Amino acid sequence: MKNLLITGGSGFIGSHLCLILLKNNYSLYVLDSFINSSYEALNRVKALAKFDKKNIDNNLKVFVGDMRDKKTIDNVFRFAYENNKRIDGVIHLASLKSVKESIEKPIDYWGNNIISTLNLVEIMIKYNCFNIVFSSSASIYQKDQKFVNEESFINPLHPYAETKVIIEKLLKSIFNAYQGKWKIVNLRYFNPIGAHSSGQLGEDPKGDPNNIFPRIIKVASGEIKKLYIFGNDWPTRDGSGIRDYIHVMDLAEGHLKALEYLNLIEPKILNINLGTGIGTTVIELVRVFEKVNNVKIPIAYEKRRNGDVSELVADISLAKSLINFFPSRSIQDMCKDGWKWYLNNPEGYENN
Repeated sequence: MKNLLITGGSGFIGSHLCLILLKNNYSLYVLDSFINSSYEALNRVKALAKFDKKNIDNNLKVFVGDMRDKKTIDNVFRFAYENNKRIDGVIHLASLKSVKESIEKPIDYWGNNIISTLNLVEIMIKYNCFNIVFSSSASIYQKDQKFVNEESFINPLHPYAETKVIIEKLLKSIFNAYQGKWKIVNLRYFNPIGAHSSGQLGEDPKGDPNNIFPRIIKVASGEIKKLYIFGNDWPTRDGSGIRDYIHVMDLAEGHLKALEYLNLIEPKILNINLGTGIGTTVIELVRVFEKVNNVKIPIAYEKRRNGDVSELVADISLAKSLINFFPSRSIQDMCKDGWKWYLNNPEGYENN
């Protein structure tokens, strides 16, 4: 499995993943609408891969289009087929992903995330491609569980998470319908943060970000005055919520491990958590960021949000034993690399 389609390949996770895959001699077709991402990220990927003396001139082909249009996906598969580099597998990252926005605009989320995936699977079947790694989410788990494994109870609380659950169910039904054909891995991400250590690739959220790490950077840079933390009375060691943060490069390497595992096995469907198994409070994350980057992050507290929990950490025993996944980068690395990305790119990819 060396020729891959990466949907959403120019995004935060996708760009880091493309770099990892190119360095490991995969040939990539990237399909992206670029609505929430930048083509410049892929230019950076090419430059970094070449810096490592990887000849990727013929190994990265980019297609622009909306996956809700089935012809867009078909064009990619047909191009690969006609050029004798048939797509062996797909890593499906493309989706709308803001929790807050999904509550405000549920039709957009159901329409985009579900229809895109239905179209993708239909075209994969047409071209006899039966290998897929799906970008799922830890947000699907019920929120009263502190330490979750892949068998933990599923109970999504917002449309974004609901679309992930539905897509996992869709993939399972397809697996069952095509006995002995499909190899499927649903990777359930916890909280990816950080950036590539070069400072050339990173997270470039559009609009007002909801996630904690981009907001920390905005406070550190002076763009906003304070970091608001939701709740200081959780039953944790400092009163703030505990989460499992994972470096985006470790997350990208987890996809590579999953692909390598798929190459070795017979048709199977798997759910795998990708986190670190280590819980960090919001305040601890802020203090580490301040220390490693020599900056100050003023904080203030607001009341708890509906749906929030005190603690959510991954049990990654299955990832360790099955795909040999051992994340190596620390919270310090995440904070240092994320800040380096900002210092090198205060406008994100916008002015490049």
